Amino acid sequence: MVKPPSAPSEQDTFCDWVKIDCASKTLKNEGFFGMYRGSGVNLLLITPEKAIKLVGNDFFRHILKNDKNKLTLPREVLAGGGAGLFQIVATTPMELLKIQLQDAGRSASVDKTAGAEGAVKPQKLSATKIALDLFREKGILGIYKGFRATMLRDVTFSAMYFPLFAHLNAMGKRREGSDQAVFYHSFISGLSAGCVASFSVTPFDVVKTRLQTLHKGAGEQSYNGIVDCFRKVYMLEGPKAFFKGAFCRVLVIAPLFGIAQTVYYLGIAERLLAAVGYETQ
Repeated sequence: MVKPPSAPSEQDTFCDWVKIDCASKTLKNEGFFGMYRGSGVNLLLITPEKAIKLVGNDFFRHILKNDKNKLTLPREVLAGGGAGLFQIVATTPMELLKIQLQDAGRSASVDKTAGAEGAVKPQKLSATKIALDLFREKGILGIYKGFRATMLRDVTFSAMYFPLFAHLNAMGKRREGSDQAVFYHSFISGLSAGCVASFSVTPFDVVKTRLQTLHKGAGEQSYNGIVDCFRKVYMLEGPKAFFKGAFCRVLVIAPLFGIAQTVYYLGIAERLLAAVGYETQ
C-alpha cells in the first residue's frame, strides 16, 4: 500500500523518501485496513502474472538456443524481455485497479486539504466497480490504460532480472543427482537479481503509476503520455522524484522473486498436482 505520491508536496521530507511518513499518514487517515487497499486484486492476479513471466522466460530461453544448445547473453536478454511483454496482459489491469483503490483515500485527502470546490467523502470503491465503469466508458482498452508505461517497466525489468538470475544461480552448489542449484541458492539469486532489477526500473514505475492514476487531487499535475510525464516530473520535482518508492519496491519485489524462483525450481506446483492425481508428465 505504501506507494510514491502522485504529486510533490511542500512538506516532503527524508521520511517521505523511505516512506515512514507515507505509512504513518495512511494509517492515521485511513486506518489499519487502509494499508491493505488493493490486496484483493493482488491476490487474484499476482499468481497468473508470475506464472506467465516464469513460464514465458523458460519458453523463450528454449526456442532461442543456438545450434550448440547454448544461450548467448543478448538472447537471454531477449528471452527475459519477451516474458515481460507477455505478462502485461495480466499486469496492466492488475496495476490499474490496484492503484485506484490505493489512491482513493490520498486523492480525497488532497481535495479536502486544498478546499477543492465540491470535494466530498469518497465513495466506497471496489475493483469490480472500477473495472465495469472503465469497460462501459472505454471498452476493453479502458482497463488497459497505461499499458505502454507498464510494458516499458516490465519488459525492462524482465530483460535485466532473468539473465542476472540465471548467471547467479549457475554459480551455486548443485543438488545431489541434479544440475539444478540448491533451493537456498535459488532464493538468494532471485533476491539479489530482484533487488537490482526493481531498483533500476523505479523511474519507469513512478511514471506508470502517475499515468494510471485516474483521479487527480486538487492542484495535481496531469500528464499526456510517457514523455510528457518524464519531462514534467524532472522539471517540477527533480531527478530524485524518479526514485520515490524505490526502497519499498526493493523490500517487496526482491523477496517475492526469491520465493517465486525457489518454488518454481523446487517444482512444488508439480508435486501438489501429482498429490491430487493430475499427471504432469
